[in-house]
Amino acid sequence: MEHFPIIQALCRTALADPNDAVRRQVERLREALLAAGDAKEAGALAHLLTASGKQAAMSPSRLVRSRSSFGAGEPLTPQVGLPVDRETAVPLASVVFPSDADLEPPVLSADLGQAIRGLTEEWRSRERLEALRVEIARSCLVYGAPGTGKTRLAMWICQELKLPAVVAKLDGLVSSFLGTTSRNIGQLFAFAARYQCVLLLDEFDAIAKVRDDPQEVGEIKRVVNTLLQNLDSRRAVGLTIGVTNHEALLDSAVWRRFDVQLAVPKPSFEARVEIVSRLIPPLTFESVEIRLLAWLSEGMSGADLESFTFSIKKAVVLRGEDEADLVSLLRQILLLHSGRAASERATSLKLDPARLSKVLLNAPELRLHQYDLATLFKKNKATVSRWLRDEDAEGAHAPM
Repeated sequence: MEHFPIIQALCRTALADPNDAVRRQVERLREALLAAGDAKEAGALAHLLTASGKQAAMSPSRLVRSRSSFGAGEPLTPQVGLPVDRETAVPLASVVFPSDADLEPPVLSADLGQAIRGLTEEWRSRERLEALRVEIARSCLVYGAPGTGKTRLAMWICQELKLPAVVAKLDGLVSSFLGTTSRNIGQLFAFAARYQCVLLLDEFDAIAKVRDDPQEVGEIKRVVNTLLQNLDSRRAVGLTIGVTNHEALLDSAVWRRFDVQLAVPKPSFEARVEIVSRLIPPLTFESVEIRLLAWLSEGMSGADLESFTFSIKKAVVLRGEDEADLVSLLRQILLLHSGRAASERATSLKLDPARLSKVLLNAPELRLHQYDLATLFKKNKATVSRWLRDEDAEGAHAPM
C-alpha cells in the first residue's frame, strides 16, 4: 500500500490517547487491508491496536472492563453475503448456524472430554477472566487420523458456544493465479473479524505447510506468511479452530499460533461400545452382541465403525432380525471390511464354534460368561458348556 508508513504513523499517534471511535476506524482500516490481501500492513495495525489496549489496561488513572469477546463485531445472520474468490466468484466459506447443526455430544475419552469442557468454559466465563486480566484460549488445533470425527468435534464446540461457524476448506482457497491465494486468505479473515463467529479452518495442512519443503515453490512461503499474520490479527477478535489429518506437514510456526492442541485418537473399546449403541437402533441388539461388535472393530475410526455398523444393520434386515445368527453374519460382513478390522480378531471368526467360544471367553475386554456365548450363537447353555469341555480336553491332549 502506497504511503503506508505515513498512515501507520498517524494511527500510532491517534492510538496514543485513543477513544472508541479512533479504535474503530483503525480496526476498519485493518479489515480493509486484510480484504485487499495486504496482510503485512494489516498485521502492523493489529500490533498497534494490541499495544494500545495493553497500555490502556495498565493505566492507573482509569480501569475499564474489557469488552466481551462474543460482543465484538456484528451478529452473523443468514442474510449476510459470503466472501468470494474474485476470479471464480466461488464462496470462500460456508456458514453453519447452531440451530442448523443439532449435533449429539461426541463420544470422547475422559481426558479429551475434560479438555473440551475446559475450553468452552473459558469462553463462557470470558468476561470474568478478562476482568482479572487472564488471557483465554483464542485458537485450537484439532488433529488426528482421518475419520476420527475432528470436524464434527469442532462443530460441536461451536454449537456449545452458541456461535455460527464460518467453515472454510483451505484447499478451496488455493488459486493458480499469483497472489490470489493470499488475497483469499485476507478476505476470509476480514469477514470473520467483522462478525461474531468461530472461524473453522478445515483441511488446514493444504496451506499451512512447512515453508522449507523442497517440493514447494516460493509462493507457498508467501501464503504461509500471510496465514501466520492473519492468525495473529485474529487473536484479538475471536476463536479460530484449525482441523488437519496431516499434522506432520504443518510449519512449526503454525503450531505455535495455537493455544490449544487437541489430538483426537481412534475410539477406545468403551467408546466403540457407546458408538455402536447409538448407531444400532431402531434394531435391538443384546449388550453382549454390541460388545462383540466393539471388540471386532478394534483399530477402526469413528467413520469406519459407522460404515461397519450400517453393513450389519443392512444384513440383519435382509436376512430377518429373528433368523440372523450374528456370528455367521459377521463372517460375511468382515470380508467387506477386511481393511478396517483388526486382522487377528476378524480371522478368529473363521474358527469352528468351539474354538471361537474359547477365544471369546478368554478376551479380557469382553468379560463374557457361558450364557453370553449362548446368546451370541443362539444355542442353549448346555451346548456351549459341551463345546468348552471338548476344547479344554483337546487342549490337554495336544502335544507339547
